[in-house]
Amino acid sequence: MQRNQVKEQFKWKISDVFESDEAWEKAFSELEGKIDFAKYRGTLNTAENLLAYFKASEAFSVAMMRVYLYAFLKHDEDVRVTKYNSYLAKVMSLFTKVGAETAYETPELTALPDETLDAFISDPRLKDYDYMLSRVKASKKHTLSEKEEIILTHASEPLAVAGDVFEMLDNAELDLPEIEYAGEKVRLSHGLYSVIMNGSDREKRKEAFTLYYAAYKKILRTLATTYYGNVKTDIFYKTVRGYGSCLEKALFEEDVSPEVYRRLVDCVTENVPLLHDYMALRKELLGYDEMHMYDIYPTLVAEAELRLPFDEAFDLCLKGLAPLGEEYLALFAKGRSERWIDVEETEGKRNGAYSIGIYGNHPFVLLNYQQTAHDVFTIAHEMGHSLHSYYSNTFEPYVKSDYKIFVAEVASTVNEVLLLKYLLKTTEDGKLKRYLLNYYLDMIRTTLFRQTQFAEFEEKAHALAESGEPLNDDNLSALYLALNKKYYGDAVVHDEEIAYEWARIPHFYRSFYVYKYATGITAAICIANRILSEGERAVEDYKKFLKGGCSADPVSLLKLAGADLTTEKPFAAAMEEFAEALAQFKTLS
Repeated sequence: MQRNQVKEQFKWKISDVFESDEAWEKAFSELEGKIDFAKYRGTLNTAENLLAYFKASEAFSVAMMRVYLYAFLKHDEDVRVTKYNSYLAKVMSLFTKVGAETAYETPELTALPDETLDAFISDPRLKDYDYMLSRVKASKKHTLSEKEEIILTHASEPLAVAGDVFEMLDNAELDLPEIEYAGEKVRLSHGLYSVIMNGSDREKRKEAFTLYYAAYKKILRTLATTYYGNVKTDIFYKTVRGYGSCLEKALFEEDVSPEVYRRLVDCVTENVPLLHDYMALRKELLGYDEMHMYDIYPTLVAEAELRLPFDEAFDLCLKGLAPLGEEYLALFAKGRSERWIDVEETEGKRNGAYSIGIYGNHPFVLLNYQQTAHDVFTIAHEMGHSLHSYYSNTFEPYVKSDYKIFVAEVASTVNEVLLLKYLLKTTEDGKLKRYLLNYYLDMIRTTLFRQTQFAEFEEKAHALAESGEPLNDDNLSALYLALNKKYYGDAVVHDEEIAYEWARIPHFYRSFYVYKYATGITAAICIANRILSEGERAVEDYKKFLKGGCSADPVSLLKLAGADLTTEKPFAAAMEEFAEALAQFKTLS
C-alpha cells in the first residue's frame, strides 16, 4: 500500500507531538539557541548547585526528546524521504552537541569523595536522583577525564554509523525480487516474507526462503563489514573505559549481575534437548522425509489459524488482558481511540514493530499488521511496552522514568502470555486449542531459545574480535551455522541459507540486547502465572514494577512482581512450561 491509501484511524496521530513540520522546525531552532550548560561547569560540588543543574538539564532534555520523537516517527513512516532523514540527523547532532557541553557532569561527580556522593544520595532535596547518583559512584573506575569524555561524546555519532548503514541497506536498498503471490507478481518484502514463511504452501516457502537469503548473500560482505564495524565500536568503548569485555560493559551499564546472564545461557543449553524433541515432533507430524529451516515456522494446525482484521484482533486483546483490571484495560483501549498506533504496512515504512514512549507524551506504536496470529499477539506485545512507558512516565520523576532495557520485554510478554492462556482456557474447539499450544511452543522457541541462540552468537562474535580475529562473512556464517545446529538438532536440515541469518537481525546493532528477550519471557511467564493464581494482590505487585521506572536496579524491580532472576526458579519454571505445553500438544495430536 501507499501511505495515502491508509485510513486515518489506522495512522498514528503525530500532531499530538507537533502540529506540522513548521512547528517542529521552530521548536528545533529554539532549542539550538538554548544550549547553555557551560555555566554549571566546576560547580557540581554542592547539593544546591547540583539540583539547579539537574533541573535545567531535565527541562532541556524533555524538550529535546520531543523534537526527537517527531523526527523519529516521520522518518519511520517512509525511510526513503530525505527531509525526515535530515530531521533525524539534525536531532542526533543536537544530542552530540549537548552531550559535549555537559560532558563534565560525570567526571566532576566521580571526582568527588565517596563521602560527598553519599551525602548527596541521602539528601532529601536530591531524592529523585538517589539511584542515578549511586550508579555514578559505582562507575568511578570507568569514567575518564572531562576532556576525554568530551572526545567520546563527539565520537559517539560517527561511531554509530554501522547501525545507520544496516538500516538503510535492510529497509531501502536490499534488492528483494518479485514473487508470485495470491495470483499476482508482487515485490517480496520483510512483512510478506514473514507471511509466506508462516503459510502452508511449502514450495512457496522454499522459493521465498531462497530468494530472500539470495538478496542478503549479494551484499553479505558489506553486511559483515558493517557488523564488524559495530563490534569494533563496542570494543573501542570497553577498552577506553576499562572493562574486561564488551559483555561485562553491557551488563554493568544495565546494573545486571553477570550471574543472571550465565543462568540463562546455562539453563537453555541444558534444556536444548527439549527443543530437539519439539523439532522431531514437528517433522513427524508434517510427514516430511527431510525438514528444512523454512519448515519450522508454519503452524502444525493450519485450519485453526487466527485471521482477524485489526479491530477484531484489538478487541480480543482486551478480553485476554482482563485479569489486569479495568484501569489497565482503559489505558490499553486509549491506544486505539487516541491513535497511538500506525497499523498498516506501506511502501518505504520501517519494517517490524515497536513501541516508543518519552516523558511528557503518550507512547506510539509502529505495526506492519498482517492477519496472522503472530500479529494479533504483536498488538498485545507492543501495547505492553506502551503501558509500561505510560505507567513509569506517570508515576516516576523524569530522571527515574526511563526503565532499563533489561526489563523492557517483560510487560510486553506478560500480555502475550495472558492472552494466550485466556484463549486456551476459553476455546472449546479442539483444533484451536492444539493451534494455541503450538503457538505457545513457538513463542517460547523464538523468544527464549532463539534469542539465547542470538545472544550466544553475539557473545562469541565479540569474543573472536576481542581476541584479535577479524570478523568476515565466512567466520560469522560458520559461527551462526554451528549454533543453529546446536539449537535445532538433527531433525532439521541446516540449509546453506540459514548460515546468513545473522546478517538480517537488526537487534545485533544494539549489542547484547537480544538476551533480554529471553530473560523477559522467563520473568513474564512467572508473573503471568502469579497474576492468574493470586489475582488482585499479584496485579498490584505487578503495577509496582510497571510504575517503578528505573528507581532501582532492574533485577530488584522484577522481584517486586514476584520474579527473582537471581535464583534458578524462574528459568526452570519457563522450561517446565515448555515441556508441559509440548506434552499436552502430543496428547492432543
